[in-house]
Amino acid sequence: MKTYRAQRTGGRILVSVHNSVSDLSRELLPGPSQKLWNHSPDGFEWGYGGSGPAQLALAILLDFTGDDKKAWRAYQTFKDDKIATAPLEGFTITGREINEWMVGQCV
Repeated sequence: MKTYRAQRTGGRILVSVHNSVSDLSRELLPGPSQKLWNHSPDGFEWGYGGSGPAQLALAILLDFTGDDKKAWRAYQTFKDDKIATAPLEGFTITGREINEWMVGQCV
């Protein structure tokens, strides 16, 4: 299962994806989500309801589901519920939490 960690480090925003099955981590990049909709050429952000949080919400759901249509349908509500309300210093969200949220949204 995947876990997403967003943190501010060295004046830079870093969002990483940890896969508990393979025990590997990688950086979540905005490029794939920007191909669907480029809300934020400057990349990700969180803790408020703007374009950077929208890009992050879309990127997380796209990465988690692997489904453009599912991610597209749900990302604005996901942004409002999970990304805009995240603490500015950083946050972690698990695949289980994302899945439970999606089930609750009937996505």
